[in-house]
Amino acid sequence: MSEDRIAAWLEALDRRHLAELTSSEVARALRALSSAYVERRDRLQRGAALDSAGKRAAFALFYAPLHFLVTQAIVAALPPLARRPREVLDVGCGTGSAGAAWAIHAGTATIRGLDRHPWAVAEATWTYRQLGLPGRASQRDAARTPLRAGAGTAVLVAYAANELQDAGRASLLEALIAAHAAGAAVLIIEPIARRATPWWPHWSARFAASGGRADEWRFPSTLPVRQQSLARAAGLDPRELTARSLYLPDAPS
Repeated sequence: MSEDRIAAWLEALDRRHLAELTSSEVARALRALSSAYVERRDRLQRGAALDSAGKRAAFALFYAPLHFLVTQAIVAALPPLARRPREVLDVGCGTGSAGAAWAIHAGTATIRGLDRHPWAVAEATWTYRQLGLPGRASQRDAARTPLRAGAGTAVLVAYAANELQDAGRASLLEALIAAHAAGAAVLIIEPIARRATPWWPHWSARFAASGGRADEWRFPSTLPVRQQSLARAAGLDPRELTARSLYLPDAPS
């Protein structure tokens, strides 16, 4: 059933984001978006990743399925949680796809998404509906919003901490450690490139001190045809799905 839901979601993404843009236009926007992530990272905090219709479409059509597949592979590879989560809390949720992957894997009843960008909030809520997941996203700043998380909650921060300023990222780290101490599971996912995450060793040490683990992942690419085509047209070559993660299980140490 979940495979049918995922296939239907991917088809709905095409209809939603190619209604007013051609594939070539989305591929050009994807090149600009990938350049912002690699070469112009200082602009991300000002919302550069989503500042045009083309970039928003590229993010939804390419990065949302990519993040879904990577998260799906990571949560399947990690040791199972001690208890089935009642909810997934997706902090900095973007389009909601990463949190949705964990929720589907866990059979979770509810998903909560938090993101500061109004377009992302609407897109995440749409994603949850397409995948048959109860829950919604809300407009919140991940660096300033207290996390209501404890036993029964799986907290995810996927591809979001790298876009925060140092002070906000430090505040988020303390909130995540506190959530784990209260019984929540915590999973951080980021690109494998160290340039995007110079703060990673500090976070890794804090997670290790709390009984967590750090991993680097390389999975064979399982990108669908549409996403493969966009990648080639944008000059990307995702022959592998790569990421790094930090994980705190739901039983505090």
